[in-house]
Amino acid sequence: QVQLVESGGGLVQAGGSLRLSCAASGRGISIDTMVWYRQAPGDQRNLVARISRSGITNYADSVKGRFTISRDNAKNTVYLQMNSLKPEDTAVYYCNGNIIQNGGLRNYWGRGTQVTVSS
Repeated sequence: QVQLVESGGGLVQAGGSLRLSCAASGRGISIDTMVWYRQAPGDQRNLVARISRSGITNYADSVKGRFTISRDNAKNTVYLQMNSLKPEDTAVYYCNGNIIQNGGLRNYWGRGTQVTVSS
């Protein structure tokens, strides 16, 4: 059974930093393209950052220059370093990824981790 588990969320003051982690687990897996999304109350789920298997990254305009996505393929883990946090970054952050297992590719979601930025 493949699982994506996020960690690292919490409460931080505006201007502070947090580092989110998303660890993929399962027998014989490897991670392909991985994506961080976020969803604020009453809002839709929006893409924050994406990283390909080769390390090519894309960011939402709202986080460019403040957030950095990275990955450790050996650990099947993706990270989101969030700096200069703003109250509008408050949301549940979800990890999404394409996971390779037994020669196949399937998409999975984590359960999310809450990030709250106080002003």
